[in-house]
Amino acid sequence: MRTLRALSTASFAAALALLVALPGSGCSSAPAARSPDEATAKAPPPAPTPAAPPANLIPQGTADAPAAPAKHKYAVATENATASAIAMDVLARGGSAVDAAIAGALAIGVVHPVSSGIGGGGFATVYDAKTKEIRILDFRETAPKDLVPTELAKRPAPEGKRGVMTGVPGEVAGIAEMHARWGKLAMAELVRGAADAAEKGFPVSAHMVRAMKWNEKWLLAAPRYGLFAKAGAIVPVGETVKNPALAATLRRIGAEGKKAFYEGTIAADILATARAGKSRMTKKDLEEYKVLEREPMRTRWEGYEIATMPPPSAGGVMMLETLHMHAKADLEALGHNSGAYTHLLAETMRGAVADRVRLLGDPAFVKMDVAKMVSPERMKARRAKISMTSTTPADKFPVNDAGTTHIVTVDAEGNVASITTTVNNMFGAKLVTEGGFVLNDELADFTAERVEKLYGMSKGPNYPRGGARPTSSMTPTIVLKDGKPVLALGGSGGTRIATGTTQVLLSHLVFGLPVDKAVAAPRFETPPTGGLFIDAAVGTEVISDLEKRGEVVDTSKPNFSAVQAVSIQEGPDGARVLSVGADPRKGGVGLVQ
Repeated sequence: MRTLRALSTASFAAALALLVALPGSGCSSAPAARSPDEATAKAPPPAPTPAAPPANLIPQGTADAPAAPAKHKYAVATENATASAIAMDVLARGGSAVDAAIAGALAIGVVHPVSSGIGGGGFATVYDAKTKEIRILDFRETAPKDLVPTELAKRPAPEGKRGVMTGVPGEVAGIAEMHARWGKLAMAELVRGAADAAEKGFPVSAHMVRAMKWNEKWLLAAPRYGLFAKAGAIVPVGETVKNPALAATLRRIGAEGKKAFYEGTIAADILATARAGKSRMTKKDLEEYKVLEREPMRTRWEGYEIATMPPPSAGGVMMLETLHMHAKADLEALGHNSGAYTHLLAETMRGAVADRVRLLGDPAFVKMDVAKMVSPERMKARRAKISMTSTTPADKFPVNDAGTTHIVTVDAEGNVASITTTVNNMFGAKLVTEGGFVLNDELADFTAERVEKLYGMSKGPNYPRGGARPTSSMTPTIVLKDGKPVLALGGSGGTRIATGTTQVLLSHLVFGLPVDKAVAAPRFETPPTGGLFIDAAVGTEVISDLEKRGEVVDTSKPNFSAVQAVSIQEGPDGARVLSVGADPRKGGVGLVQ
């Protein structure tokens, strides 16, 4: 197998040691950012390629992995070695796919707080093997009821007022709801891995160090967050870091459930921290937070059924617009990642970005005919306007979102969880609670007044409103064939989420790339700031072709968006074969047993 990314020996050994230390661990063999807010930031040089990890727990796609077993039981894909080991341990101990996703999400909040954590929120797409149904849960952050829209005008929020961008966190409520529906192990068991990592220490990843260097000035001065800085400098890759305050918070949630988070001392801590940053969040906002179940957006395309996230996410809309605009044969004829293919998809996605601004918002406040919006008839008319020799000038407006993480898990019973969580920008609002976690700045996802003016709108569908959930890019997706899941995926990286997830889906379903190669392949983004961001690995010939079509190509932006995916296939003997794509852009690790 080709190497997706060699996991550092130090990081993997630490993750493995943590896994082995967990009580009842049964895990054995396994085959196997968007650019920062600072526009001028450059990615540090990559870490040197280390040796392969121990053979008794090898991430799929790694060189020198043993041959795949004839039948797989379960699989995990996350963006971090420690989180993948923790999630895998839950599956080995008989936990469900949702149990593993919960454990993995909590672990990511410990090891990659730059991306997500219990101070944020997200979405979940779950396939229930018993009912054969796909269910979607929305635990997106909500605006405080007393929100004052004008306070969100200046973005990013000025120092001392970052709390105005903080929404009521939904992750803990989402985890509790998922556990109540599909959990098998006790919540205290699911919290244990993340809490142990926070208490005993975890190795700092290369991605985390990059993110910290982009935010070094804040991090070195941040109260309550000195754990990531020692002797006045950011800790190096592989350094062991502990967060005992967060460990205590997690153990309390494990013992007492979501009530411990939304009431009592943790809630008081959240309120004090947010209101110190001028948030208008109240005790009532926390107590009344609710997880919502939504109907998935669905379509049948080329023999597959795709189920993805509806509004308030725009990610599903972008994906379905792309599918309804193009036939598989037409895309195949252009060639994977050719200049023509890339240009056609880029033009497709520019239209979807405009639809997001003009048409999408919180369904509780805005009436939307999403089926009409993504209809083949509308997309056919839009396709007719795309020129293959020229590029449509984009409406340019700034977007500052860079965080997020995605996790995919599959269990032995056939349940599948595809879960995206976020705190929005790097380290969210950069407000750290006494409980050791950062608060989100999700309200920055409401459409800014200057952007509304650009589109000739006033108080459009994603206008800031008290109690509303801002539009998102998150795209947790599950694909079925003949009623059975064959692919689960999603991504991170702000506005790159929907474009990246859609490209991986097409690479796998149209061109037949294995999920590891589909995830690792070069990708592009059509940013609202204009132009075309693309991975330089696509090659000079493709870049030259795109420029001839009028694309303004930029290969200089570091791409730390990440897609995680698991494919589920039936072997010739009827045995289930699981394959994992864990994105090398953020050091992803996929494990299969």
